[in-house]
Amino acid sequence: MHSKLALPAAPRRRDYIVPALAALTIAGAAYAGADTTFDPALQKFTDFLEGSGGKIITVMSLAGGLIALASGRFALGQVAVPVAVGIGVGTGVPIVTSVVTAVI
Repeated sequence: MHSKLALPAAPRRRDYIVPALAALTIAGAAYAGADTTFDPALQKFTDFLEGSGGKIITVMSLAGGLIALASGRFALGQVAVPVAVGIGVGTGVPIVTSVVTAVI
């Protein structure tokens, strides 16, 4: 003999509507971009990537690509990845910063 498992009852609309209405009445207004908690960290990270940190990352990526090329197997990624990293570090930070600022 095997026992039959009882299926849970189908959820009723009020099971979802009542908590949603309660949340809407309690919720306050949210203001995007008004918080400056992480501005100092963002500024330090941005300065790092746009300065010597970005150059170090690019040179290390280029060195990794050259080592991979010296191994004897050529792949386009060994050249494309360091180039993409250099472009991303050099121009990516201002682009991302302007997009985030424009959206918020």
